[in-house]
Amino acid sequence: MERKRVVVGVSGGIAAYKACTVVRQLAEAGHSVRVVPTESALRFVGAATFEALSGQPVHTGVFDDVPAVPHVAIGQQADLVVVAPATADLLARAVAGRADDLLTATLLTARCPVLFAPAMHTEMWQHPATRENVATLRTRGAVVLEPASGRLTGADTGPGRLPEAEEINTIASLLLERADALPYDLAGQKVLVTAGGTREPIDPVRFIGNRSSGKQGYAVARVAAQRGAEVTLIAAHTAGLIDPAGVDVVHVSSAQQLHDAVTKHAPEAQVLVMAAAVADFRPARAAQAKIKKRPGEEQGPTIELIRNDDVLAGAVRARGDGQLPHMRAIVGFAAETGDENGDVLFHARAKLRRKGCDLLVVNAVGDGRAFEVDHNDGWLLAADGTESALEPGSKTLMASRIVDAVVAFLDASAG
Repeated sequence: MERKRVVVGVSGGIAAYKACTVVRQLAEAGHSVRVVPTESALRFVGAATFEALSGQPVHTGVFDDVPAVPHVAIGQQADLVVVAPATADLLARAVAGRADDLLTATLLTARCPVLFAPAMHTEMWQHPATRENVATLRTRGAVVLEPASGRLTGADTGPGRLPEAEEINTIASLLLERADALPYDLAGQKVLVTAGGTREPIDPVRFIGNRSSGKQGYAVARVAAQRGAEVTLIAAHTAGLIDPAGVDVVHVSSAQQLHDAVTKHAPEAQVLVMAAAVADFRPARAAQAKIKKRPGEEQGPTIELIRNDDVLAGAVRARGDGQLPHMRAIVGFAAETGDENGDVLFHARAKLRRKGCDLLVVNAVGDGRAFEVDHNDGWLLAADGTESALEPGSKTLMASRIVDAVVAFLDASAG
């Protein structure tokens, strides 16, 4: 990504220390980062720390460095403003249009995407005043992240925790790639997403698995949640990914466990996105003890495989049978390679007909493609025969394009 000018606003909450990692990661990504804290924020983290991490001076007031007119220029010149943490007080001042310090003045002059990452106690986050302020900011085009749930100040736990820096910067990077990637257009929708690769046990040590990292499914869940959906993510094995903020995550291991979790949660969902790489086969019998190599044995044991249930096709059948009364859109994924019978799209089209889903995301796989990487590309096939390319970019960018297609499908079916 080309070098961008990013403003990181920091308001006065205990989570201000996490802003240091946000700043460092943005700077390491090659961006020009300017930190604009409030006076209260500097009671948690000193200006020298932010200056050292960003390489730029830190001021809080509108009368600092007056000849450069920073209260106007910083916001005008920014490609993105990230406020992390955004306290309840800061959100209220932003809604009111206050300009009594450098950060709120910057928010008034910024015409770029603005990303708020709230952090506060659960009672403050759930208070009607805060909820109304968040809704107002979203109607004005700002992106307000759903906070994470977890340990807060003292012994309290609950929603209101600042998302991890990696997650904030993932969303920030998405907005730098595509400014309109996160409209708040899925409110009221329940979305079920699967991600990661299943593992089918051979014995207590070994398993049959695949190369799926879960990154694409996690990206879809993250984007859907930030666009307003109530998201449940059924996660098989992943590459140590951080659970997305604002998402209910159910961890599973095998294809059977994933099937059972989908069966449990799908009846309440309007959208199912099957991004998980579910094993087609499993050992007919799993050994109860580790299979040993025996002296002089030339050949290993023969493992008999049996077919797993097709979770995607099963969901389509269940909808047809009236067992999923709320389900309006089912999205499948296909990781394909070409062979002597046809290319990737040939096999993908056949899979779409065979599975019967509404949309199919197609990835060509191979070394450095689709699996275990942060970028992706492919095609989006629809049951009505339309096809479109998913241009190369980050997996979060691809997730935003997939969610666009889901929203368009829901709108069309409602009409």
